[in-house]
Amino acid sequence: MTYLVVKWLHILSSTLLFGTGIGTAFFLLSTTLSRNVASIATVTRHVVRADWLFTATTAVIQPVTGLWLIHLAGIPLGTRWVAWSLAFYAAAIACWLPVVWLQMRMRDIAQVAAREGAALPREYWLCFRYWTILGFPAFIAFLTIFYLMVFRPT
Repeated sequence: MTYLVVKWLHILSSTLLFGTGIGTAFFLLSTTLSRNVASIATVTRHVVRADWLFTATTAVIQPVTGLWLIHLAGIPLGTRWVAWSLAFYAAAIACWLPVVWLQMRMRDIAQVAAREGAALPREYWLCFRYWTILGFPAFIAFLTIFYLMVFRPT
């Protein structure tokens, strides 16, 4: 029973982690491309909040439940699909950490621009560019992890 509960938590948290990431990325991307400063100020605020509530908590739950499952199943950490999953997870988190900072910076810049009735400055667009660039490897890493978890290639 413990294994099934931990597995359920692992799958549920992966769904929240990936779903929140895709959802917030979509809304931040589409809103930013609209160039509506007031909307961008609102959406960036909500994206940062969602990242702290859902992404940060599930980013911690994922390795805890994953390692627990490996322990319960008696799978060695050195198993190829496990080692690759952990490596891709580390890469995804390494992309996500600066993304969180970039989102907070974009939120702050957008808030000032909206309050002043000004256009977004160059710094916002530079942060947005890096945010976009970092999103691609994180997305690919998570897709790869899903593949490894489902197929467990030897």
